[in-house]
Amino acid sequence: MLKPNILITGATGFVGRQLVTELLVQKFSVFAIVRDEGAVVPIGATKIIKGDLTTIKDWLPVLQNIDIVIHLAGRAHIVDDSVADPLAEFRKVNTKASLKLAKQAAEAGVKRFVFISSVKVNGEITCLDKPFKPDDHFVPDDPYGLSKYEAEQGVMALAKETDMEVVIIRPPLVYGPGVRANFASMIRWVDKGVPLPFGAIHNKRSLVALDNLVSFIICCMKHPKAANEIFLISDGEDVSTTQLLKKVADALGKKTMLVPIPVELMRWVAKLFAKRGMANRLFSSLQVDSSKAYDLLAWEPMTSMDEQLQKTVNAYLNEKII
Repeated sequence: MLKPNILITGATGFVGRQLVTELLVQKFSVFAIVRDEGAVVPIGATKIIKGDLTTIKDWLPVLQNIDIVIHLAGRAHIVDDSVADPLAEFRKVNTKASLKLAKQAAEAGVKRFVFISSVKVNGEITCLDKPFKPDDHFVPDDPYGLSKYEAEQGVMALAKETDMEVVIIRPPLVYGPGVRANFASMIRWVDKGVPLPFGAIHNKRSLVALDNLVSFIICCMKHPKAANEIFLISDGEDVSTTQLLKKVADALGKKTMLVPIPVELMRWVAKLFAKRGMANRLFSSLQVDSSKAYDLLAWEPMTSMDEQLQKTVNAYLNEKII
């Protein structure tokens, strides 16, 4: 039986690169959407240059003979957004451009549309040991989360109105080799032996390893029971900020230098410096319930948190040497 043709947006991003590579290993025909001629995609993928998502008017030419679309591209969450109207900017890319692609995919006869959303659709904080579930009803007020929520509503409406199946995946923080932003900063702090005031944090946070997310996306792409479903996904091992820092130190082969400063004192200082968002990420819980993925699709994580952290740290050390 012929394997389906797969079109991927965001093919050169952190998740996209790994996904394209794995799909090629599994002998799928992959069409990688990129913004410009200089973009590099894994050998074996067909590169399609389309420019900025918001400027694309006609997707139909590249959607001919495509069976599955995996939509990864979007405007990422920005901690300190400097634009005048963040919601308008997020909607332009994450909502309007995504829905244009989805509608034209349905018109072109695409069988399944896999939309990579965000846990921010559920919210940003959970009570301890009371994880988010896929069917929780919540309308986020965070601009990024709201833009993803509105896109979800639109693609799910398409699933009811057309023959195209839709799958929505809401990952929490994704980590793995090549990770950037705050996770990369955390690795550098621990590597430098900087004393950190995070020795007594008892929150719980769900994360998802890059290898696990890629594995799950492919599962959702293929599994009949994934059709028109929403999934939350994680490694299945929730950790506190303190535990995560210790795991990173173990992967680096270093001792942790964590000072047990009271969390309430650190929250007060963060509030003083208008860093409430950062405080929430460090001190609050954010847990997700992945049981639907296990029960409905019989999916299991392919790697442990410790294994993926070791790969992440090894990649960081190799890059540091170069």
